[in-house]
Amino acid sequence: MPTTLALRVDVDTFRGTRDGVPRLLDVLAARSLTATFFVTLGPDNMGRHLRRLLKPRFALKMLRSRAASLYGWDILLAGTFWPGRRIGAALARVLRSADAAGHEVGLHAWDHHRWQVAARKLPPAELHAEIGRGVAAFADALGRPPDCSAAAGWVCDERILEAKEAFGFRYNSDCRGRSVFVPVVGGRDGAPQVPTTLPTYDEVIGRDGVTDATYNAWILDRLRPGELNVLTIHAEVEGIARAALFVDFLAECERRGVEIVPLRDVLGAGARHRRDEVVQAPATGREGDLCWQRSAVPA
Repeated sequence: MPTTLALRVDVDTFRGTRDGVPRLLDVLAARSLTATFFVTLGPDNMGRHLRRLLKPRFALKMLRSRAASLYGWDILLAGTFWPGRRIGAALARVLRSADAAGHEVGLHAWDHHRWQVAARKLPPAELHAEIGRGVAAFADALGRPPDCSAAAGWVCDERILEAKEAFGFRYNSDCRGRSVFVPVVGGRDGAPQVPTTLPTYDEVIGRDGVTDATYNAWILDRLRPGELNVLTIHAEVEGIARAALFVDFLAECERRGVEIVPLRDVLGAGARHRRDEVVQAPATGREGDLCWQRSAVPA
């Protein structure tokens, strides 16, 4: 059976937008490929995650993935010793270039750091306002509101899904899972979910003998022909520090006959998707619980 890989690009930071997105656009254009870019619009405060070094699992992940060389100190310290730069206001031209090139562009977050550490705890009005800031900034940058979204860091729950319904997203990509599904929230059907099905580079590298030399084959060997395959890459990683590795990845996809598409292509217009619930569960290689499709939670 044919193998399709839906490619999702998370854009989390100022430098990832400024440097990583243009590089990825060039690499994808060279092979006439399109992907889905989920963009962060507000202040780049990602450096504030360094406080999480007090948590052993996060500290081990930072060491295993060699975060300083992977991301760079400007990203690791962003928003700590100086105010975080507002991404959408400064780099709207980059976001418009992705849109003009035919890529699907959706909302990732207003403040990526704040979403990851606080979204599950925000009062309803504040949660709605946080999403609304991202929607408004997206519209300012691209001239239209986003019609799809992906929760930063896969931080989501039923309460967040309910808040998202007010913004009319056509679909969301907020969780880990194995198939496109309709989440049941408060007894009602929500917007469809297109979950990430494969681990990210930083979750895998340095574990179980996986190195840069073996990573591409390791991921591709886990694709499931005829089923949903969604890979999330990051503009800061595959677009900058591991750009050459990503070029090799695309070449290997072509060699194996893997078709790369944006997430919209696997949603299925008018398709009847299974209903499922979302739950919180850990993911190997990542600190803290993520949002999961209940039927796909690893045993």
